[in-house]
Amino acid sequence: MAPIAFALIIGIIISFQTAINSRLRGFIGSPYQASFVSFTVGTLFLAAILLLSRQPLGVSQHLLATQPWWIWIGGLLGVIFLTTNILLFPHIGAIQTAIMPILGQVIMGLIIDNFGWFHSPQQALTPIRLLGLLIALIGITVTVALPEIIQRRAAPTSNPTLTHGNPWPWRLLGVITGALGAIQTTINGRLGLALNSAVHAAFISFLVGTLCLFVIVILVHRSFSAIRLATGHGKPWWIWIGGALGGIFVLGTAYLAPILGTGQTVVFALLGQIAGGLLVDQFGLLGANRKPVVAVQFLGLFLLVGGVVLIRLF
Repeated sequence: MAPIAFALIIGIIISFQTAINSRLRGFIGSPYQASFVSFTVGTLFLAAILLLSRQPLGVSQHLLATQPWWIWIGGLLGVIFLTTNILLFPHIGAIQTAIMPILGQVIMGLIIDNFGWFHSPQQALTPIRLLGLLIALIGITVTVALPEIIQRRAAPTSNPTLTHGNPWPWRLLGVITGALGAIQTTINGRLGLALNSAVHAAFISFLVGTLCLFVIVILVHRSFSAIRLATGHGKPWWIWIGGALGGIFVLGTAYLAPILGTGQTVVFALLGQIAGGLLVDQFGLLGANRKPVVAVQFLGLFLLVGGVVLIRLF
């Protein structure tokens, strides 16, 4: 039971990370500088873990020469994933910021497995896995669409699209981001095998992401001065720990995968992530806008989890 509980906890942690990074962006104003802070903190956290475990920080020239070029771009994909989540959070809330990328991850994960892309083990797209995808799609439709339909029927004179803007482009962006996240996971897994260390691979991924964001911030803003806006009186200390939470998630999944198996680790972490999103939306935690959960959403989330279980465990 302890490993399962730990998997649930790290799932909750990663949902809290999105809310924390969104709050940090609220003070700084720039999603790129907020992401830079998060990646830098995560890189330093993982570097400390590597040093404590007496593992090297660098990469050998032989590895650089023999590995495919795409094995090093996981950090860049991580930058896109994290920065997009920061942008999504204020527009669609914690729950949808969690579940829309999950849909993208599931679809792209099935494609990668079916064709064996990025040197991953090839797994055929079986009828059970297709059924799981269909159930997950129904679950997301119930979670996302039904509350809006119920709201319109309860208040037919209101128009949520005109009041709050059309959320569907943001949801589609979440799905695309999730697909990139699945590619990142596959690439980092391959890098972990090459380095013989999942933690070392995570550090390299974070370091590459930090360097990419450094260049982006210089090109876009030409300075890092906006980061100072997140310091001083009235700024909560916890807005700085998002990167460390991301590092804890990486370490947790690396630790649990050999114990529970990759499929079960993903499923239980997903449950924790959804639970964390529900808590953030329901109670407005970590400075988030409060978005009370509608009862019908629990049915949709149940279907989503059931679909992912079929895909990941069968």
